[in-house]
Amino acid sequence: MATQDSLQNVSVPKVAFASFIGTLIEFFDMFIFGTASALVFNKLFFPDLDPLTGTLASFAAFGVAFVVRPLGGAVFGHFGDRIGRKTMLVVSLVLMGGGTAAVGVLPTYAQIGIWAPILLVVTRMFQGLAIGGEWSGAVLMAVEHSPPGKRAFYGSWPLCGVPAGLVLATTAFYFVQLLPEEEMLSWGWRVPFLSSAILLLVGLYIRVRVTESPAFRAVREKRQESRFPAAELLRTAKVSTLTAIMAMAVNSVVFYMATVFALRYGADQDGLTRGSMLVAIMIAALLQIMTLPAAAILADRYGRRPVLLAGCLMAAAAAFPIFWLIDTGNTVAATISMIIAVSIVHSTAYAPMASFISELFETRLRFSGSAIGYQVGSMIWSGPVPFVAAALYAWSGSSWPLSVYIVIVSLISFTAIYLTRESYRDDITASENPSEITVRETVTAEQR
Repeated sequence: MATQDSLQNVSVPKVAFASFIGTLIEFFDMFIFGTASALVFNKLFFPDLDPLTGTLASFAAFGVAFVVRPLGGAVFGHFGDRIGRKTMLVVSLVLMGGGTAAVGVLPTYAQIGIWAPILLVVTRMFQGLAIGGEWSGAVLMAVEHSPPGKRAFYGSWPLCGVPAGLVLATTAFYFVQLLPEEEMLSWGWRVPFLSSAILLLVGLYIRVRVTESPAFRAVREKRQESRFPAAELLRTAKVSTLTAIMAMAVNSVVFYMATVFALRYGADQDGLTRGSMLVAIMIAALLQIMTLPAAAILADRYGRRPVLLAGCLMAAAAAFPIFWLIDTGNTVAATISMIIAVSIVHSTAYAPMASFISELFETRLRFSGSAIGYQVGSMIWSGPVPFVAAALYAWSGSSWPLSVYIVIVSLISFTAIYLTRESYRDDITASENPSEITVRETVTAEQR
């Protein structure tokens, strides 16, 4: 078959590494915006607001990208299922790098008034459109090139680009925040954004050298491309799409609670500074580059559902201890908190997600299905996290509502994943969409 021949002639690690590098660059761009939202944007773009309102406004600007991401997922998914995964990955990288570099040259509120936050939101929207297609495209290139039994492992490589991008972003802002306050606010904060232009060239060089997904090539050779993938998806794969959206709840909330809101929350505790919280997040993200593949290997061996369900239970169990550790004001305890949240809980709940979501959809609809499911889930669950968390903390003056928040989303994801059939032994080149089997049919099949 064409797919098998292609797999024999392609270096899967090379393709997975290309996906990793591209995802690293795009999420570096995302995270420097998130870090800047927590540290400087309230002063530069919303200076007329009081500190709390300014922080909420900057977090709202951060969340705009998540509103736009489903649109990016639909657009990139449409063309990814029509003309190919590789082309759309190159386009998403250019769009992301251009939007991020533009932030680095934006005038501030002091220079052009209300137009400054408006332009900030516009650049964030470009980031959202790009990320809308990036995750699914990178994941599918890795998963669809992978041999049976290693889809979760190679699919975790682009996911490792997320913590790697976080490490680069937090490292950049760690050194920036060491500058005197006046210099950091005048020019230092711009450096990480402008450096995106250099990373863009590196990413493009690597991405244009990989081959198209063999699974998609097989669909194209048979002329089976969907004319309107999103419409067909909503008509034939509603259960799969809803499952992907709900499954995203726990990993989204835990990750952004730890990597964005915790910067502000930790700095409010006696004994902790924004620098110490940045270091704690960097350590946790570095460890996650190793724990993500480890969890993915377990998902290849035992199945997607057992690992993902374990991640949901771990998130619920750790919801209160994560904040208790930060509340101590001790740097070591705060670092342990970030390791638990990011390196352990998030890795377990996120590592199998690349293969899990990809396997929910047939090849001809897989880009659209995974992109829309993942990005709608991100819009619902990830985008509001810093804003909602900041509002809950301001209301209660305590961390307990934040912990309850995590417990609730853990239960949501647990239910969605529990009701889904196991897919790790599926042939993902099959034309049917196996995830649309009802729960009763799945139980009957298991009994036989």
